[in-house]
Amino acid sequence: MSTAAQTTPSAPDLEEAIRATRAEVARLHGELVRYGLVVWTGGNVSGRVPGADLFVIKPSGVSYDDLAPENMILCDLDGNVIPGTPGSDRSPSSDTAAHAYVYRNMPDVGGVVHTHSTYAVAWAARGEEIPCVITGMADEFGGPIPVGPFAVIGDDSIGRGIVETLTGHRSRAVLMQNHGPFTIGVSAKDAVKAAVMCEDAARTVHIAAQAGPLIPIPQEKIDALYNRYQNVYGQATDDRRDESEDAR
Repeated sequence: MSTAAQTTPSAPDLEEAIRATRAEVARLHGELVRYGLVVWTGGNVSGRVPGADLFVIKPSGVSYDDLAPENMILCDLDGNVIPGTPGSDRSPSSDTAAHAYVYRNMPDVGGVVHTHSTYAVAWAARGEEIPCVITGMADEFGGPIPVGPFAVIGDDSIGRGIVETLTGHRSRAVLMQNHGPFTIGVSAKDAVKAAVMCEDAARTVHIAAQAGPLIPIPQEKIDALYNRYQNVYGQATDDRRDESEDAR
């Protein structure tokens, strides 16, 4: 992820950026349901508003069927709800402080996702990182998916654990001990993709481990796979490819 200089948008541009982020974040919650990563009202997606110190996150305890752009909640980077905006009469996700901490301390992050996906939570319950023993993990995460410290909801403790664990780490996913996965990305869509791939890796490696010893991938092969996937694979319109090309 590259650091892009932010400029203050004009009022109409900011309004449009907020509108687009609301729509995208609302839509992406449907992907969590589609891929079976959440149950009931658990989990959340947030997205940074481009060019502004703001982000959008879902309201707390609202059914996924009832989520819509107009009830997404606009917050500043301290996690405060912006009064007088659509959705501001509702309480934001209980993970809002964690998301805000990530945005404040990781300026390249454009999206944060939390799920309660079954296999990733099972690894978190054991406090065990997911070893990089399949090429898809090398591609997507560049190594193992690490475990973050135990932290409870209510303040920015979870956010601090996410930042401490992922700073300097290739992985865009962290398994918060006894809790579950949080993922980051250059956009909300990119963070959702990381959540989907995290659960896929957690499930596959768990199943493999039940059948016998896992075969590690040599570090130089992991490096080569990661470099190819991040810089060559796919189309130039991909979120992460766009970001890496901007950095060159």
